Amino acid sequence: MRNVKLISAAVMTAGFVLASQAALAYNAGDAFVRGGYAKTDTGSGNGNIAGDSLNVQNESGFTFGAGYLFTDKVGLELNSSEKFEHELNTDLAGGIGSIDRLPVNLLVNYYPLGGMDSRVQPYVGAGLNYTRFSGEPSDVDVKASYGAIGQVGVDLAVTDNVSLNSFASYADVSSDIRTGGDTVGKVDMDPLTVGGGVTLRF
Repeated sequence: MRNVKLISAAVMTAGFVLASQAALAYNAGDAFVRGGYAKTDTGSGNGNIAGDSLNVQNESGFTFGAGYLFTDKVGLELNSSEKFEHELNTDLAGGIGSIDRLPVNLLVNYYPLGGMDSRVQPYVGAGLNYTRFSGEPSDVDVKASYGAIGQVGVDLAVTDNVSLNSFASYADVSSDIRTGGDTVGKVDMDPLTVGGGVTLRF
């Protein structure tokens, strides 16, 4: 996580420097797109397979999303990322391959400074996470997961329409592991994703 924390800190610092004259006001009817880079920390104790403890390794990748504000302070955001390819380890067998994880998140965001001219526009959000797994080891099937997600973030104005963005999200991801139609284990992780990028507002 150290590199992404440094990236996020750099984004914030650069934003304060570049935004010395710029201000940003979120208003009802605004739309935006976001793009950036993030790292996911999957934590430890990520479930089990055939009675052996499972660990899903951390990974990083590009993120993207879009949103719309229904009022000055409340909006909807849909975001995702490229597939995160996580290496898999177990306590007894060691490395057992990798798995691809594709998260899709639908969130309702609240902007406490919406409607106000400010160089800094923080937000918090909550919603639903859908996670699709693919690229499993042969004869293994990991079902899709549905769970809750929360996020916090901040946009730092560079111009009226361009902001530097930093965010963190926390999701509940849990799914059965099956072989030959039988459940042989469970993936259970709460990925913490931290990243930074750019927001374009229209």
